[in-house]
Amino acid sequence: MSKVQIGIKENALNFILLVITNFFVGSMVGVERTILPIIGKEDFGLASASAALSFIISFGFSKAIVNYFAGAIADRLGRKKVLLIGWSIGLFVPLLVIFATSWWMIVVANIFLGINQGLTWSMTVNMKIDISKPKQRGLAVGLNEFSGYTGLAVMAAVSGFIASNFSDRPEPFYLGIFIVVIGFVLSLLVKDTEGHIKLQSKSPNNEGPPLSAKKIFKITTYGDKNLSSITFAGLSTNLKDGMVWGLFPLFFSMAGLTVSEIAVIVAIYPASWGVFQLFTGALSDKLGRKWLIVSGMWLQALSLWMILLVDQYSFWLIAAILLGLGTAMVYPTLQASISDVAKPKWRASSMGVYRF
Repeated sequence: MSKVQIGIKENALNFILLVITNFFVGSMVGVERTILPIIGKEDFGLASASAALSFIISFGFSKAIVNYFAGAIADRLGRKKVLLIGWSIGLFVPLLVIFATSWWMIVVANIFLGINQGLTWSMTVNMKIDISKPKQRGLAVGLNEFSGYTGLAVMAAVSGFIASNFSDRPEPFYLGIFIVVIGFVLSLLVKDTEGHIKLQSKSPNNEGPPLSAKKIFKITTYGDKNLSSITFAGLSTNLKDGMVWGLFPLFFSMAGLTVSEIAVIVAIYPASWGVFQLFTGALSDKLGRKWLIVSGMWLQALSLWMILLVDQYSFWLIAAILLGLGTAMVYPTLQASISDVAKPKWRASSMGVYRF
């Protein structure tokens, strides 16, 4: 058996497999990103925005709850098993949307999507952190988020293109079935990181008894000032992203844009988010986490105001890019910050609380 080593270079093949796998994890959300609010309005006659956004509420709650338990389960069962379970559940998502005869089936599909994302995305990021050195964690998370949100952006554009040339259903969601199959096969090839966790736990700085779930929740949410401020910033950022997902298609549709134009705006936001994370995660390893987080939160706020105040397509595109940049400054940096503070034995559980 080969000796377990810590470091991205030392685990290059497994790291690359995890990066590619998370591209398909993000793609699962991307398939829905452009067209699901429009399906709610046109296929099911949902007149109010609140009704159209019910699928995001179901997705958000199920993902949050699963994020919380995923870390604790992974600390006990192993990351790879949880990753494969997540992909198995993901198959229900495109099938339910394809065969939906009423809106509640779409809501249920997004409960399954939340479970899928909570299990798969949590595991890919935790496994990358497991095999990375402390000074590589920002880079590792940045690459993970880059791949996931690039997949989201690509599929948001592709699904919008398919919907424009065929129909909103079922054609774009055939792509979802293909994504699940590819993601499951890739996850079978990934090696588990149990040995890396054990090796890191032997370090004098990481010794200590395992903590209870109650203790980890307390420390992460309010017991430790660093972890609690990180968690609140993450909550704010994801609140913004949930609003963007649901309201951008409706907002720009009311402004008179076509489905293709909406798809470009909806795709360019996570695309810039994904691309900039290639640099911001690694930058936080060198310059520190705090200034990136603070300035990134401000940039997100200013970008949202810009979207409200301008009324030209080109300016909306610029605002979407800036919103992606602001999110990229914050997103991988926050997750790397969690791993800086949490010990290896309860790191996945703490990350689960943060993502919850």
